[in-house]
Amino acid sequence: MVKSKPFAVFDIDGTLIRWQMLHVIYDWLGRAGLIAENDFAAIRAARLDWKKRKAIDSFRAYEDVLYAIVARSIAGITPKVFERAAQEAFNEYRDQTYRYTRDLIRDLKQKGYFVIAISGSPDEVVKHLAEYYGFDDYAATIQMRQGGRYTGEIMVAAMHKPELLRELMAKHGLDFAGSIGVGDSEGDISMLEMVEHPIAFNPAKGLFLHAEKQHWKVVVERKNMIYEFEPKDGRYRLARTNAEE
Repeated sequence: MVKSKPFAVFDIDGTLIRWQMLHVIYDWLGRAGLIAENDFAAIRAARLDWKKRKAIDSFRAYEDVLYAIVARSIAGITPKVFERAAQEAFNEYRDQTYRYTRDLIRDLKQKGYFVIAISGSPDEVVKHLAEYYGFDDYAATIQMRQGGRYTGEIMVAAMHKPELLRELMAKHGLDFAGSIGVGDSEGDISMLEMVEHPIAFNPAKGLFLHAEKQHWKVVVERKNMIYEFEPKDGRYRLARTNAEE
């Protein structure tokens, strides 16, 4: 019997790429006049509220506004135009990554891991990132099409990460032995709970609190420093930094 490869699964936005690709795409569409002016203004206002940290959940509120506008705008945007916006977003942001996760992907591939991306961003941009970084397979948000046009129906991958991971594991004959998962938000918790070695990377508060209860590894990257924290005796201790590199 052939032994299965170990696998590692990564979130993309805020985990590998330093920003959110869907947000970049909708900024491009808004500037091009392809989103209603009042909707584009609502996106920018919600983002500014988050940047000003007006409330502890202001980023979630911003995302709620964005996804609501995506749901009602996508049917009026042609796939050709959306693909162009996705390509522009990829061209600008593909190398704006966190060093820790970028290097971890490279190192795991060299060690023979099957490397997977599961992202809430649209397939139209994630497919480029997956190829660029050498992911063996990926899952992303799907915007349904019919007759060559978007229908307005969206399957948001961020809401189905465990199911998508199981599908990819079945597709490639993978098992959980030695598995690694990396994510940065509460939406990644259910996926990280599935793997043997979860890593909470630059975690949002909800993910950090869950990681703390489960004694998961926590990694924080700030400026040119990477801090790796390991749980010990009910508390986190600094296990390693890149200061010596």
